[in-house]
Amino acid sequence: MTEAIYLEISEKTETAKKAGRRVSVSGMLKFLGVSRSGYLAWLHHVPSDTEKRRKAVKAKIQDIYDDSKQNYGAPKIAAELRKTGEVISERTVGTYMRQMGIRAQWSKPWTITTKDSDFSTELQNILDEQFNPDRPNAVWCSDITYIWTIDGFVYLTSIMDLFSRKIIAWTLSETLEVSCVIDTINKAKARRTIDQPLIIHSDRGSQYVAKEYKKATENMQRSYSKKAYPWDNACIESFHSIIKREWLNRFKIRDYKQAYRLIFEYLEAFYNTKRIHSHCDYMSPDEFERVYEKSHTKAELLAG
Repeated sequence: MTEAIYLEISEKTETAKKAGRRVSVSGMLKFLGVSRSGYLAWLHHVPSDTEKRRKAVKAKIQDIYDDSKQNYGAPKIAAELRKTGEVISERTVGTYMRQMGIRAQWSKPWTITTKDSDFSTELQNILDEQFNPDRPNAVWCSDITYIWTIDGFVYLTSIMDLFSRKIIAWTLSETLEVSCVIDTINKAKARRTIDQPLIIHSDRGSQYVAKEYKKATENMQRSYSKKAYPWDNACIESFHSIIKREWLNRFKIRDYKQAYRLIFEYLEAFYNTKRIHSHCDYMSPDEFERVYEKSHTKAELLAG
């Protein structure tokens, strides 16, 4: 608190000098109840190497925090700092963040946004909460979430590759028609190379049990969450919570057009390309897949 007072007095004194005005430093110090000797000692203080390093680290923390759209907490910021060669603990980063008055966006537990419509025992849970496949295009998962706008709700359909947690396709619509899910699946199939068995997992919502959906996924193994148990689709449900908490909830969204622009910006310019994930060894989904492809290609060359 005292240092903040000293800093304010110093800034006011400097501003007055530049303007050609005289100010009484002693008067300000007396009015604010701080000693002249303390102020002079602070004014002529030479920062130690430790203080200089602390200041530099805090500047890096602020840059990383801002670059993450002010979302990252201590674990991810510490991971990013270590990539630059800094030796620092999460606890220290957390302490600095509190001193700087910044913090991660808090994530409340995600809630169910779709309801099961088919309780048939014929719908099997092939995935069975095995959320860590060993290659891309082994398991996709899909879900629909609602997004509030002033004009009314719009609906985001997403498909995630569980290997990298990358959103490989998404569609924003003004209705909950099955065609929106089909469009998203067709985008995913066009963007990815499927040359091995693929599981596609979803809840039991009407869109995912429709005949059109079954036709679009006829060459895939369809897997369904257990009845009234959304945790079987936890990864994609969690993503929909994250995009709202980290980005969409900051805005009073007017309409479909603005919602689309915000989702595009978050997904294509941040989530897939820059946002690091603990699941991906603190890499972005794109980088995690590139590392896999590089190591896989190298292994094939050595084997051949």
